[in-house]
Amino acid sequence: MEKLTLSELEQHLAKAAWILKGPVDAADFKVYIFPLLFFKRLSDVYDDEYKSVLKESGGDASYAELPEFHRFSIPEGCHWNDVRATTGNVGAKLQYAFREIEKANQDKLYGIFGDAPWTNKDKLTDSLLIEIIEHFSRYKLANGTVDLDMLGQAYEYLIKKFADLTNKKAGEFYTPRSVVHLMGLIIDPKQGESVYDPACGTGGMLLECVNRLQLQGKDARTLKIYGQEKNLTTSSIARMNMFLHGVEDFHIVRGDTLRKPAFYDGDNLATFDCVIANPPFSLKKWGDDLWMNDSYGRNFAGVPPTGNGDLAWVQHMVKSMAFPHGRIAVVLPHGALFRKGREGQIRKKLIEMDILEAVIGLGPNIFYGATLAACILVFRANKPDKREKKVMFIDAADQVRVGRAQNYLDAEHIDKIFKWYSDFKNTENHATVATLKDIEKNDFNLNIPLYVEKKVEDNLPTLREAIKRLKDAFEATWQAEEKLKSMLKEFSLL
Repeated sequence: MEKLTLSELEQHLAKAAWILKGPVDAADFKVYIFPLLFFKRLSDVYDDEYKSVLKESGGDASYAELPEFHRFSIPEGCHWNDVRATTGNVGAKLQYAFREIEKANQDKLYGIFGDAPWTNKDKLTDSLLIEIIEHFSRYKLANGTVDLDMLGQAYEYLIKKFADLTNKKAGEFYTPRSVVHLMGLIIDPKQGESVYDPACGTGGMLLECVNRLQLQGKDARTLKIYGQEKNLTTSSIARMNMFLHGVEDFHIVRGDTLRKPAFYDGDNLATFDCVIANPPFSLKKWGDDLWMNDSYGRNFAGVPPTGNGDLAWVQHMVKSMAFPHGRIAVVLPHGALFRKGREGQIRKKLIEMDILEAVIGLGPNIFYGATLAACILVFRANKPDKREKKVMFIDAADQVRVGRAQNYLDAEHIDKIFKWYSDFKNTENHATVATLKDIEKNDFNLNIPLYVEKKVEDNLPTLREAIKRLKDAFEATWQAEEKLKSMLKEFSLL
């Protein structure tokens, strides 16, 4: 069988979403499509493993079914083909297969298929389920047909597509790949290190660290991957995403990080070499009541207000950063840089600890469903000598490609931003190295324009030139309109 191309696989997955359109809301596509994709992949890989061992054993079927020859067990009656052969109560059969597979692989797959209402016939009729199962049956998703890397890419395409379709708080489960790539460059994971995302979403930032090592020709299997995600569906997608990218040694837990963190070292929080996250912006009712007497000491700089959990995430991440080589990259709204009150006091203590290394302001409208600009804060447990008592401020607001509905960070923009960060020196209009005393003079306000001054260009167009350009634009518009009218008349459409 010929291998699928990435384009064919992407179109195949997009068609699956189209089949569900109507009975299922676009925001819920992922709840159904991801489990089906993963189920098909598990079954196809199992079949390949079975055939390989069957051939080696001279046709011994019992031997080929032994668990040690398979990455995952598929109980009798729970294979993709068993569900495909079902014509009545398909949802119930599908749900049964999912639960039995989870039970048979509790150490890795427990709860991975989520809790979608497969038996709701008002939404998922037997005919609809049969149609989408037949659609997924069209291609084999085993290693001989589709490479892991391509399957992972197609999976990310699907995640992005759902973000495009819903465009409603999509940033909660999808961070633009370009931003993730920039953060991966900054945090620079090494072989054998631990990587932790306390708000891991679908696992994109964790996978970026894996991809970065692979691109360097290093052994990414040595990374120790940890993540926590509050949303059940999203945490399940993150786990599926890891497996579909070939990552098996990971720990992703569903849970509320700020209220009940998942990873410990004795009575203390576990610490990690790389901590990376895009937590929910300005989260309300995030658990400040529990933080008054936080048993993990995450209130070391203070308790943020009830209506804004941005600096709670930061303090949790700082407490989770290993010494002496730990580093953090976190995406936050700009308000976290300058809001006063309790947040101002927390910011002051964080700055005085001299672990803040850089503040990077990104351009507007880069994130899905959020037109506001965001920033990246970089912390380091042990800053290099030349960076001690200094913070790098970068204004990268103009480093975007403007699109119709959304702006984009291209490779050239990422390269520039990373170079400014790496050089750690003043660059006119874009970067300034400030001392802690400079920041103290600004009352510990980290608002980027306080540090990066924009030089006013002297060659701005005169008023007369501006008026001429406006007239020329009107003239061009009028001519285009007249040409359109002429064409419409020619075809008797006007």
